Amino acid sequence: MKQSSANLGRVSWRLLLLIVVLAFAGTAVWFWRDFSRFGATPLRVSASGESIDIGRGTSFKDIVRQLRGQGLSTSAPFYWRLLAERMHVAGRLHAGEYALVPGITPQQLLSNMAQGKVMQRDVTIVDGWAFRDVLQALAKADKLKHDTANLDDATIMQKIGSPGEKPEGQFLPETYAYVRGDSDLDVLRRAHDAMNKTLAALWAQRDPNLPLAKPYDALILASIVEKETGRADERNKVAGVFVRRLQKNMLLQTDPTVIYGMGSSYAGTIHKSDLTTDTPYNTYTRLGLPPTPIAMPGKPAIEAALHPATGDALYFVARGDGTHIFAATLEEQNRNVACYQLKHCQ
Repeated sequence: MKQSSANLGRVSWRLLLLIVVLAFAGTAVWFWRDFSRFGATPLRVSASGESIDIGRGTSFKDIVRQLRGQGLSTSAPFYWRLLAERMHVAGRLHAGEYALVPGITPQQLLSNMAQGKVMQRDVTIVDGWAFRDVLQALAKADKLKHDTANLDDATIMQKIGSPGEKPEGQFLPETYAYVRGDSDLDVLRRAHDAMNKTLAALWAQRDPNLPLAKPYDALILASIVEKETGRADERNKVAGVFVRRLQKNMLLQTDPTVIYGMGSSYAGTIHKSDLTTDTPYNTYTRLGLPPTPIAMPGKPAIEAALHPATGDALYFVARGDGTHIFAATLEEQNRNVACYQLKHCQ
């Protein structure tokens, strides 16, 4: 009997041990599955455009607290720690703003933070904009520091490393990416560098015998071409007209320069009196190019200014449909004006 009791006791302990092992194994399997599910389950992102901003020096514990505080995750904090340790990123998360797109998982978010894939936004400088338009666009850019507020043009140019330069025409029309913490001065500095590099490269490949003494002259002419036409098939023709007028020592007589010189007094209509009122930008009263560009010329306009179309046209007038008609003589130009501007076609 004693031997049977002992055998029964050993069996009971073995059974109990088996139950404990099975329970532990079952718990481990459940935990691993739940943990794996956590890493691959999308966070609670309600809509695109959401983000999380991690400040410098924020601890991992505070990052998790922030995620939970924003309602992105209800999982236990140690799940986040375990996932980060498993990914070997626990001590390598970068500060910055990170996009929370619908469907993003904890694993993807931690990977982005470890790689510093911070959220980028874009601001676009449009071909033909004036400098004031650029500043207005930068002032409206979301999450961009507005360090140019209340600064005059001279101070802005000094702060971007180009003291003494006029800002008009000096920033390449393009789309520029930025991250939270960047300032409008950072964007302007990059746009200015891009224009300098683009202009230098195109100037080196210019046509020979142009009446342009330096790259800045090309920038001025390109800005006029930019304001006169937005059509790719006309830029070189328009540039050709102005190049020939410069070569013949003729007045350029281009309305966009007059309008620019009028400044805030321009109300949408140009009058004959405006054409005879002298300003540094009035190309009806002054020979040669105006003193500065009148807009931000895009790369195609600069290329046109440096590679103008050949021919004998010295005049052009708008047809009213977005295109222009070109003329070699004043008599022909007057007929075109009468037909397309005054609607007195013969």
